[in-house]
Amino acid sequence: MGLFDWITGSKSAPSGVTRQPASTLRQALLALNRDTAPFVIRDGAPEGADLVAEWKIVDARWYEIFAKASLTKVFKVLMKLDEQKGEVRSVDQEWTVEWRAGVPSLSLSAEAFRGQKTEISFGTAYAFREDLSGFGKVYKYRFKTSEIKDPLAEVAQQNGWGWKGVAFGRL
Repeated sequence: MGLFDWITGSKSAPSGVTRQPASTLRQALLALNRDTAPFVIRDGAPEGADLVAEWKIVDARWYEIFAKASLTKVFKVLMKLDEQKGEVRSVDQEWTVEWRAGVPSLSLSAEAFRGQKTEISFGTAYAFREDLSGFGKVYKYRFKTSEIKDPLAEVAQQNGWGWKGVAFGRL
């Protein structure tokens, strides 16, 4: 593995694993969706991609958590399934979040980012609880870009595909 592959998180297709068709891989990636995950994987046609994975920042069940975390930037992973090369090409996009009355409003960052990104946000808050049970931990959060990217790359590998992080060039 070269330095650029390490930086971009790229992984070759595993040897000894039969490559599954793109349709099977697509279904396996979509199967990562679950109510308890802080991200969603959806069709990427509006962005010119096959699939998009992004934080559930606009999901009513999650945006309170993101708001408490004071997240000002979120990112999404755009994926293109290259069946000829047997790799998932991925590129990250960063977005700025503005909170208005506790509701998120997304806009592309003025210093738009495209490429590969690794970021970690975390925190814990302590306060008096509403149920008057005393002082204690109200919430704890940790958002890491790897929480989205690692499961995607693992599913690609399990299906005999490589994962190619794109920093420059075409998705």
